Amino acid sequence: MENQYVSLLLELEYIEEVWKDKIPLLHSDPCERAQARFWADYINKKLFDLGKKIWSTKGEEQEAAKNDFIECLKVWLYAYETYGNFNIEAECPKFVAWAKRCMQRDSVAKSLPDQHKVCEFVSVARQKFGIE
Repeated sequence: MENQYVSLLLELEYIEEVWKDKIPLLHSDPCERAQARFWADYINKKLFDLGKKIWSTKGEEQEAAKNDFIECLKVWLYAYETYGNFNIEAECPKFVAWAKRCMQRDSVAKSLPDQHKVCEFVSVARQKFGIE
């Protein structure tokens, strides 16, 4: 399955190279491109791999995957709330309560990137696409 993600990234880079004047997918600055690739890799490895573990395992391994999956989502949810003008806790109180319980685990809390940095990344993407 990981080969599909690599293939997708290669296809996007091909499109970027061939039609860069018409469809700019990546930033022209090498540092910005590397950051975009980092986040794409983060999502591929975190969300997709954890999602696979959720449906392909049982017991403690599945429970650990569920906890890690929710914490990964939480990193991105802050940006969705910020730019979507809604409050996930008001909309999904049980989900948020469960995520907060997960965050009480050191192994979970220490493994996540700063949600504010994720939000900054989204802000840059919005500017790139002319949304801001």
